[in-house]
Amino acid sequence: MKAILLLTLILPTLALALSGKVIKVSDGDTITILQNKQQIKVRLFGIDAPEKKQAYGEKSRKFLANLIAGQIIEVREKGKDKYKRVLGVVFHKGQDINAQMVSNGYAWAFIKYSKDYVKHQEYAVSKKFGLWADKEPVAPWEWRKR
Repeated sequence: MKAILLLTLILPTLALALSGKVIKVSDGDTITILQNKQQIKVRLFGIDAPEKKQAYGEKSRKFLANLIAGQIIEVREKGKDKYKRVLGVVFHKGQDINAQMVSNGYAWAFIKYSKDYVKHQEYAVSKKFGLWADKEPVAPWEWRKR
């Protein structure tokens, strides 16, 4: 009985890991990977990058592409979004790519869903990296409302 209870407590905290080759970078927070001949769309968890038609949108996509396009990555799964994309933290060579996007000023910490990248954003803001060089950067969730 104790072993079953322990197993029940541990299992929910285990994250499924995907790995595959990045075959498409749609924007600064969405990629497609190829795993075992299957294409899987991944939305980077805890961050929100500018939309393609928004200021820094294309720069954000290019920055992410420069980091991981064509590379083998790992994804720590955090669930699925309403579009059935995998939500995940992307790793390449041990580096948290989601954190890199925020630290370099190419995405916001998406505080509505996670506080994981708040310190990274504070750093980018203090250094005026990327989109933080603008006088009044508009968060993607605000831009989408317009």
